[in-house]
Amino acid sequence: MHDDQAEPLAHGLKQRHLTMLGLGGVIGAGLFVGSGAGIAVAGPGIVVSYLIAGTLAMLVMRMLGEMSAAMPASGSFSVHAERALGRWAGFSVGWLYWFLLVVVLAVEATAAAKIANGWVPGIAQWAWVLIFMLVFTGANLAAVKNFGEFEFWFAALKVGAIVLFLGLGLLAVFGVLPETEAVGFTNLTGQGGFLPNGWEGVVSGVLTVVFAFGGLEVVTIAAAETEDPARNVARAVRAAVWRILFFYVGSMLVIVTVLPWTAQQAGLSPYVTVLDAIGVPGAGQIMNIVVFVALLSALNANLYGSSRMVFSLAERGEAPKGLLTVSGGGVPRRAVLASVAFGFLSVLLNLLWPETVFLYMLNAVGAVLLFVWGLVAASQLRLRRRIEREAPQTLTLRMWGFPWLTWVTLAGLGGVLLLMLTDDAARPQLLWSAGATGVVLVVALVREVRARRA
Repeated sequence: MHDDQAEPLAHGLKQRHLTMLGLGGVIGAGLFVGSGAGIAVAGPGIVVSYLIAGTLAMLVMRMLGEMSAAMPASGSFSVHAERALGRWAGFSVGWLYWFLLVVVLAVEATAAAKIANGWVPGIAQWAWVLIFMLVFTGANLAAVKNFGEFEFWFAALKVGAIVLFLGLGLLAVFGVLPETEAVGFTNLTGQGGFLPNGWEGVVSGVLTVVFAFGGLEVVTIAAAETEDPARNVARAVRAAVWRILFFYVGSMLVIVTVLPWTAQQAGLSPYVTVLDAIGVPGAGQIMNIVVFVALLSALNANLYGSSRMVFSLAERGEAPKGLLTVSGGGVPRRAVLASVAFGFLSVLLNLLWPETVFLYMLNAVGAVLLFVWGLVAASQLRLRRRIEREAPQTLTLRMWGFPWLTWVTLAGLGGVLLLMLTDDAARPQLLWSAGATGVVLVVALVREVRARRA
């Protein structure tokens, strides 16, 4: 089921770029900083929360990998949704994902600017946002291999930081570090038990951490710009799936084993708390640098992913044709500029409302990621049987336990949405997202009706 028409974009990404993008794409500030909020509500049970949320994310990634290996395209799951469910689905999921990424990249630029402003107070927060947007816009306009190299080294630093953290944590647990006694496993059950807030705490933890897994989708978008998309995306997904779960769950296990869960401080990275406790000098600044790199990495990946998504929409007549202009080096420059526009607008927002803009932008995208994942699962249900019938040889990567695990994933995503509806803190995000999704769906269906009448 490969497309006969060749992708007009450059094939500048190598296997190492794709593999590291798969590993590093979901390791961001949500893990390094946001995990503290999850520990506060779930205690050591946060390990179970991450297992549940991570399993959902990994199942979605496996589905994405299956479809992308069989039919690689720069629009990835938007193209798959169109083929499986109709134009309305491809239009809806493509534009929703684009909207999500352009808002999130502005949020990431803002968060990175706050850190940079702390280092160099003489440069205002809005000016840092402008600097970051200019640098990464330039990198994405130049050549896709620039994006690949940026992401390779960014991801390598993040992966290296987590591996080092896991190593130091294990040494602390067994008392191998100088001037330390073995911590053992008493902290896992010593402060109110492994589930101090019961299963309700675990469920609240899932709501807190599930969005940290956003970003895994970009690897399937990037696959279209490699020399052998089908083989490369299959290898990248296989390499990423278990390792990402290991990094996330392993990190949480180390954090709640080394220190009592009650020792975590609100607003402070749990990684910093642990590194301070085991005597790593300058732990706060070290993690600040890692978080800063993680934010810029995510900004870079989201700018890339959003530009390719809107380019794919234009290819299929779902976005203005003017976005189809490709440079001599195979870069969709107008699509890049369209995707970065909101990031530059956020410079003004940071100038006017530097303290509140972060919160409002995050609320605007809320649960859009869950709607996107739901359409990925629905598309895979339909496409798998069609691929088996028409081109079974392209199924080089298969979804586990099809169709049962796909249905389990859909039920899990539905459960998370239901939990958000009953949670006072999460409900506003869900309602904002539902409103945005509803608007896009109405536009998509009106377009489809008009197209049929024409």
